[in-house]
Amino acid sequence: MKLWTDNDGLNRLVEEFTVGNDPELDLKLVRYDCIGSIAHARTLHKAGILTKDEEGALVAELEAIMGLVEKGEFRISREQEDCHTAIEDHLTDKLGDAGKKLHTARSRNDQVLTALRLYYKEQLAGCRTTVETLIQRLSAFVDRFGTVALPGYTHTRKAMPSSVAMWGAAFIESMQDNLRVLDLAHELIDQSPAGTGAGYGVPIPIDRDFAARQLQFSRVQNSPVYAQLSRGKFESTILHALGLVLFDLNRMASDLILFSLPDIGFFQLPPELCTGSSIMPQKMNPDVLELMRASYHALAGYEQQVRATVANLITGYHRDFQLTKEPTMRGFETAFRTLEVACLVVEKLSVDPKRAKAGMTAELFATEEAYQLVREGIPFREAYRRISKKFKLDM
Repeated sequence: MKLWTDNDGLNRLVEEFTVGNDPELDLKLVRYDCIGSIAHARTLHKAGILTKDEEGALVAELEAIMGLVEKGEFRISREQEDCHTAIEDHLTDKLGDAGKKLHTARSRNDQVLTALRLYYKEQLAGCRTTVETLIQRLSAFVDRFGTVALPGYTHTRKAMPSSVAMWGAAFIESMQDNLRVLDLAHELIDQSPAGTGAGYGVPIPIDRDFAARQLQFSRVQNSPVYAQLSRGKFESTILHALGLVLFDLNRMASDLILFSLPDIGFFQLPPELCTGSSIMPQKMNPDVLELMRASYHALAGYEQQVRATVANLITGYHRDFQLTKEPTMRGFETAFRTLEVACLVVEKLSVDPKRAKAGMTAELFATEEAYQLVREGIPFREAYRRISKKFKLDM
C-alpha cells in the first residue's frame, strides 16, 4: 500500500507513469535515506516522541538495511515506488509501531531532500578528489616533458612559441579554479532541509539544529518554502560546476586529438588508449578523446534539462521535481567516468621531442624579431611593418 493513500485503486497506467524508474534510481539513495532516518529517530527521541528503546531499535534496523544494501540484497518494488517507502515498510515489518512512528514530524518531501543532499555532498567530495588526482597527473606530465617547446596557436594557425609546460599549466590552473567552483556548490547545498516537511514546516516542535548536527550539515535551511524552491536550483548549480570541469576536458581532448594527429605528432597516445577500424586495418583512432570531448555536451544537456523542468513552477512542491533526480545522477556518473579517463590519458600520454622541434618553424619567432628591433630603438609599429614585410616575402 502507498504511504499517501489507504486504498489500492490507482490506475495501473497512472502508477507506472508516476513511479517512473525511481525504484532503480533509488537504490543509490537507500544508504543516505537511512542516515537521514537515523538522525530523525534521534531527533524524535530528543523531542520525547520515541522512547530510548524505540530509538535504539530503529537505529539498529536502519544500520542493518545499510548492510543489506552493501551486499546488494535490499529491494524496492514498483508498488513501493521509492526507497523511502521500502525502508518504512521494512521497519514496520520488523519493529511494528516503532516503524510507524518514524514518519512523525516529516514529509516524504523533506525526507527526499535530505537523502539527496547527503548523496550530493558525498558525490561532490568524490569529484573534488578526482580533480585533485588529475592536477597531480598533469603536474607529473609537465615534470617529464615541460621543457619541450611547442608551437602556440591562435585562429588555429601558428602564432608564437609555447611549450608543454605552458600547455599543462593552463589546465592545471583551470582545474584549480574548478575546485573552487565545486567547493561553492558544496557550500550551497550544505544546509539541512530536515524538518521543513512538505514545504511549510511541521505542526510539532523538533530541534532542527540538532538534526542538522547529526547529519553533519553546516547549517539549517531556515525557510521551509525555500527548501522546496531550492529543488532544481541546487541540482543545476551542481551540474554547472561539474560542467565547468568537463568543459576544460572537452578543450583538452580537442588539443590532444589535433596534436596527436600523425601529420603533426607532437603528442603520442599509446596503442592501449586507441581503438581501430572495422574496415581500415591501418587506423588507430582516438575514440577515448572524442568521447571525453562529447561528454561535456551530454552534461550540459542534463543541466538544461533540470532548469527547464523546474522553470515556471509556482512556490511549493510539484511532482515535476522527481524528474530532476535522474539527470543529476547521470551528471555525476558522466563527470566521474570522464575524469577517470582523463587521469589515465594524461598518465599514459607522451611527447615526441623531434616532432615538436620540427613544428617550431620560423614564423613563430616573428613577434620576437619585432621586439628585438624595439629594443634597438625602433618604434613598435615600424618594427611590426618591417617584420611583416620580411615574412610575406619569405612566404
